[in-house]
Amino acid sequence: MRTGRTRQVLASRWSRGGALRHPDELIVEEPLAIHLDGALVATTMRTPGHDFELAVGFCHAEGLLAGIAVRGVRYCATGSAVDTEFNVVTVETGGLAPTPRPRLGTVGSSCGVCGRVAIDELCARLAPVDAPLFPLETLAAAPDAVREAQALFTLTGGVHAAAVLAPDGRVLLVREDIGRHNAVDKVVGRLLLDGALPVHDMALFVSGRASFELVQKAWAAGFAAIVAVSAPSALAVDTARAGNLTLAGFARDGRMNIYVEQEQS
Repeated sequence: MRTGRTRQVLASRWSRGGALRHPDELIVEEPLAIHLDGALVATTMRTPGHDFELAVGFCHAEGLLAGIAVRGVRYCATGSAVDTEFNVVTVETGGLAPTPRPRLGTVGSSCGVCGRVAIDELCARLAPVDAPLFPLETLAAAPDAVREAQALFTLTGGVHAAAVLAPDGRVLLVREDIGRHNAVDKVVGRLLLDGALPVHDMALFVSGRASFELVQKAWAAGFAAIVAVSAPSALAVDTARAGNLTLAGFARDGRMNIYVEQEQS
């Protein structure tokens, strides 16, 4: 199995004094086709590695599994994994999962009606999260806590991270990928394969901004909170409110903005 996630290239570092050639480490980006019981459900550009987790996490977040257990995950269902360069993954339920439907895509912030429809679809298959209040101090400290585990970012500066946070601040799991949504899918897929979903009292950290899609994935996994380094979208705020997740953004230097706080039943 190919595991290379970076590639070295020659670049020129320019300054007013001139240019100096030097080797630079870049993150690898390749397509991954995700199949469920043989049917193609998505193709995403990702950083190779933890591909099984990504595929399982995607299928779970999109509701494609419908609660059916995953029986197996493998590269390429129709031939050699080498021939497809390890860029095709099949999630198998023995045909018990519903026939795959088109993915619920992201919705533009300018389309309020479509946004409402997207949230209504989530509410139809997901109950609001019922979890203890997650400590705000832990959310604010998340970027510093996760940074030490971002090995690929340290090497390349070109990837996003997703992480699982315990209420006491422990970082339980970190995954990195060129795509924010892929990093989250890898985290969720690992939790599902470990039998750890729904997580209930944990929080999800994401580098970058918090979009509708990322809040959707956090809600589907049962996270009590999601904290982002950058801003949320308006639809992400509406989605967090519908799912009863605490949503925080601009978490930097021990400070953050709180956009949604959990309501206790």
